[in-house]
Amino acid sequence: MTVPPPPDRLHASPLMRGVLWFCGVVALVLGAIGVVLPGLPTTPFVLVAGACFVRASPRAHAWLLRNRTFGPLLRRWEEDHCIPRRVKRFGLSAMALTASFSLWYLSGQPWLQALVVAGVVSGTVMVLRVRTCG
Repeated sequence: MTVPPPPDRLHASPLMRGVLWFCGVVALVLGAIGVVLPGLPTTPFVLVAGACFVRASPRAHAWLLRNRTFGPLLRRWEEDHCIPRRVKRFGLSAMALTASFSLWYLSGQPWLQALVVAGVVSGTVMVLRVRTCG
């Protein structure tokens, strides 16, 4: 398993470490909700949580790496900087399905539909730009 970050990766300011820890917890909660709620992505939130925890709390970062649900994804990212093919496929499919429903639901509100399309396009570009592994 990946070793927790060395102390020099921690942010120097205790206040900033607290802010980063809080942001990491919020991102992790959103990622956990994304596991069961289609359309809310899990992967980016888990990666953000990992990035926050690595600078805020070695203990929280180590816990996240050991987590049965999120640990494998985060370890893979930290070791190889890639997203597994099945995770990409699932994420892109969930985005497409959710966007389709949203576009139908928001019919007659073109500015909201444009926001949905912009979000899906930017999310798709971000997912496709990350290297695929496995």
